[in-house]
Amino acid sequence: MAASPVLADSSYYIRLLRERRDPLRALALAAATRDLVVCGIVRCEVGRALREPEMLKRFQATWNVMVSVPTDNRLWEDVERMLWRLDREGNVLPLTDVAIACCAMRVNAVVLTFDTDFARIPGVRAVSRLDS
Repeated sequence: MAASPVLADSSYYIRLLRERRDPLRALALAAATRDLVVCGIVRCEVGRALREPEMLKRFQATWNVMVSVPTDNRLWEDVERMLWRLDREGNVLPLTDVAIACCAMRVNAVVLTFDTDFARIPGVRAVSRLDS
C-alpha cells in the first residue's frame, strides 16, 4: 500500500530554514515513497519569508511540481464549516491553519508540521516527522 501524501505546513519549512537545514532536501527524501502536496496558503506564507530571490525561485520550482490542492468554493465552504464548528466548541484556531488542514483532508494527506494547532482539528493527521 502506498504511503499517504504529505503536505508540509509553513512551520515545517520555516523551522528547518531557521535551523539552517534545507526543507526541500528533507522533502525530496519523502518524495521517493509518497506524493508531496502544497497549497496556496503554504506557498504564500513561506514565500514571503524567503529573503533571497534565488532561494524563492528554487522553492517555487519545487512547489510547481508538487500536487497542488485547488482552493475552490467547495474548499472554502469546508473551511467555513470547520471554523464555525470549532469556534462553537471553544476551539478558536487561525484561519490559515484550518484552511491548510482542509486542503490536506481533501487529498487524504498527512500534515507535516511543528504547529500543535493541527492536533486540535478533527480529521487531520498531523506529524512532526515522517517515518522512513
